[in-house]
Amino acid sequence: MAVKTEKKVQRNKTVEKDSIEKKRSPKKTKDKKILVIVESPAKAKTIEKYLGPSYVVKASMGHLIDLPKSRMAIDVDHDFEPEYITVRGRAKILKELQGDAKKADTVLLASDNDREGEAIAYHLRNAITAKNERVPIQRISFNEITPVAIKDAVANPSTIDESKVNAQKARRVLDRLVGYNLSPLLWKKVKNGLSAGRVQSVALRLICEREKEVESFIPEEYWTLEADFKVGKSAFTAQLVSWQGNKPELKNEDAVTVIIDKIINADCFVSDIRETDKTIRPKPPFTTSQLQQTAANRLGFTSKKTMQVAQQLYEGVNIGNSRVGLITYMRTDSVRISQVALDEVRSWIGEHFSQDLPEKAVEYTLGKKAQDAHEAIRPTYMGYTPEEVKEYLTRDQLRLYTIIWERFVSSQMNPAKTKTISIDIQAGEAIFRIAGTRIIKKGFYRVMKLLANENKGSPVPSLKIGDKVKVDKFYPEQHFTQGPARYTDASIVKTLEEKGIGRPSTYAPIISVLLDRYYVTRSNKQLVPTLLGRMICDMLVEYFPHVVDVGFTASMETKLDEVEESQLRWPDMIRNFYHPFKEQVDEVGKTLESFKGTLDEVTDHICEKCGKPMVKKLGRYGFFLACSGFPECRNTKSVPLAKCPRCGGDIVARKTRGRGKEFYGCTNYPACDFITHFKPINQNCPKCGQFMVEKYDKKNGYHKACINPDCDYLHSSEDFDKEESDGGK
Repeated sequence: MAVKTEKKVQRNKTVEKDSIEKKRSPKKTKDKKILVIVESPAKAKTIEKYLGPSYVVKASMGHLIDLPKSRMAIDVDHDFEPEYITVRGRAKILKELQGDAKKADTVLLASDNDREGEAIAYHLRNAITAKNERVPIQRISFNEITPVAIKDAVANPSTIDESKVNAQKARRVLDRLVGYNLSPLLWKKVKNGLSAGRVQSVALRLICEREKEVESFIPEEYWTLEADFKVGKSAFTAQLVSWQGNKPELKNEDAVTVIIDKIINADCFVSDIRETDKTIRPKPPFTTSQLQQTAANRLGFTSKKTMQVAQQLYEGVNIGNSRVGLITYMRTDSVRISQVALDEVRSWIGEHFSQDLPEKAVEYTLGKKAQDAHEAIRPTYMGYTPEEVKEYLTRDQLRLYTIIWERFVSSQMNPAKTKTISIDIQAGEAIFRIAGTRIIKKGFYRVMKLLANENKGSPVPSLKIGDKVKVDKFYPEQHFTQGPARYTDASIVKTLEEKGIGRPSTYAPIISVLLDRYYVTRSNKQLVPTLLGRMICDMLVEYFPHVVDVGFTASMETKLDEVEESQLRWPDMIRNFYHPFKEQVDEVGKTLESFKGTLDEVTDHICEKCGKPMVKKLGRYGFFLACSGFPECRNTKSVPLAKCPRCGGDIVARKTRGRGKEFYGCTNYPACDFITHFKPINQNCPKCGQFMVEKYDKKNGYHKACINPDCDYLHSSEDFDKEESDGGK
């Protein structure tokens, strides 16, 4: 099947290449060629295979012209005009492209069809024109890298969208003004090497505020009660849902024991049976944020990894002897699908699952804040099913492509239907319930494999009202309430999107910057603010509340959209923000006391090289111990987190080779090979004296527990109260 598909596509490509040759608008001389400039070598490699020998495809490698890193380079007195330079290390590439353009009959700028891509095309046009005013320069754009899409783009060139360029310029200037004013203030008052950003600081605030909620939450004990029942030879388990006509409140074991004692000898019978039908509609095809959320939840991908793999699928992979972009552009906030793609997917569904093809195409509503510049993320060819292409893709590429393919195809199929049967068992004044759900019409579930719902539901026994059953055994179980969950890549992206902060292209970079700056760390896939991150956040919230306000940041994104739609002049937008902001920066710079050195802490640890005390300092990758005799003595080592329960050595953080996953081990290795993957906290177990760690399980969520496997210590509300009365000791 794969061979047939490949041959079919190859034939299509041959026809399309001939069509491209016939449709070329520019007249070519014998020697001159058409120069196409894209952003990446991978994209260039793919497109080059679709065009004939008269085309030369080169890559700009992203931005070649941008603001310098060494200074602000914004003229605040003259409409905030930016001063652009050739990016360091990119002069050779720019010179080569200018040379290629000189030899070309026409230049086609084919960077991504978004603000950044438009700015790249704008600067390339200006740089090429400066060296050669006569060469015709046109803009082409496409949503997918396929022969058909490239043919249409080449046949229908356009001009550069100046409004889109202005929106990118406004964002770049705005971020530069915020970063290059706040960052030096942080260097002066807190620590060298820090940074603050317009959007990253708001995301940091959200993460820090959630952490405060997590820390202030006190788990409360509660119990549940299940029972095994028998009827004839069959047995089933049901849960207590009602006691004396009310929802049971089982706060401790005694409350459960009272109920068991009262119903242990009661007659049990089926008091009610209910059936409920439910229609489950398919979800729309992926937007960028939804793809990142689903990839995080289903595949365990970080947002950064999701976008990296998606970029590979978009730019093109080798399928046998051909090279093709497998998905459409992966930065989008729209669920719109082109008519061509709708016709193709409906044809495919009609051929393979005709009974689940709706009469009309399914339409999905755009979000209020969606820009709708691009289609939703979808496969470019329906014939390239995950099964067909799996031998050509890496494991990560295949998994991401699979969920994109399944989500798109399922979005145009009939809904699924389920039936839930709920059975109530009366036992004295208690009611126990068992429920089971089964699919009665698969609908769009037929194409779901990787995205299939893992909760299949449990079967229910065949009973009727009035049947007598016998209670066999009770299962009382202790639980603790779970507090608010820390943000993950998926949940922070969802929150940023809901609040209108950032855009599809910025979600992954926001998280990466916070991690790179050590404002946030990743623990068990959760985003945890560091002490440094919290200090920066508190300072910004106190002195620059307007800048880190969620509503203000969202309103700035809206204004950038208005600039792109030619409804607002970008210098006016910047001017209204900048002058009050600059006055506040100057005032804080004069009045705020310095926090420099406040994070340094003298310890009891002695330097083994010179005998001087060690100081706990904050570096780029977190806290470490440094000799107080610096610079004469440059000895450093990891901060001990706890005492080893085996040999009494120090437990420190370490990282595995390759993936760099963090774990905690003894400094006496290899003599002592004790390790744990749970992070030690600065507290000893009140029961056995060994150190405490932060653990996670589905039953208790995130909680403190003893490292000793023979100790069952868990925190309850009583434990927290005792800690507070003891001063946390």
